[in-house]
Amino acid sequence: MELSLRWADRSKTAFNNQPNRALFGIVQGGDDAALRGRSAEGLKSIGFDGYAVGGLAVGEPQEVMFRVLDEIVPELPAGRPHYLMGVGKPDDILGAIGRGIDMFDCVHPTRAGRHGHVYSRFGVINMKNARHKDDHRPIDEASPNSNCRRFSRAYLHHLVRTEEILGAMILSQINLAYYQELVQDARAAIERGGFADFTAQTRAAWAAGDLAPL
Repeated sequence: MELSLRWADRSKTAFNNQPNRALFGIVQGGDDAALRGRSAEGLKSIGFDGYAVGGLAVGEPQEVMFRVLDEIVPELPAGRPHYLMGVGKPDDILGAIGRGIDMFDCVHPTRAGRHGHVYSRFGVINMKNARHKDDHRPIDEASPNSNCRRFSRAYLHHLVRTEEILGAMILSQINLAYYQELVQDARAAIERGGFADFTAQTRAAWAAGDLAPL
């Protein structure tokens, strides 16, 4: 944590005031509230355009990640963007937004696509499963993403099982589009004051699961 603070100070000196760029300080400290607090105070004293939370999504349980966010996000400047590094799955993102996080980055949507997993309003769907072999329904005929409506489950299952690169490409695109849809809907829910209801409804739909097998 102390090393990260020294790097932050050096970065501010080296890269401050570059046009069309924003410099973020990264809060470290593991799951230790005192260390996180010291890190946040040190970064605020240096002053940054935004503040990132690092050192999470490295194998700790979700409840630990959320506890750390509950403790540290209120300590960050409210008028600056808050960025959670390396997160994550849709449920992680909803939980982090509810705790004051604005920005995310993660390889998970494309990594999941490469392994045959699709994210949708039904939750996560494993296209490797044999139940999709003869299912000519789309992933989600109500989705705004044309790839969710265009390709049958049977075709996507075939691409995944035969390890065709096209399958990984299509599933990655579907996942990225779903992530964009999720955060757009979350933003709209926040603007109308209904984020808690949106989160509950979204999680209930995930829990209900995929379409029943044919």
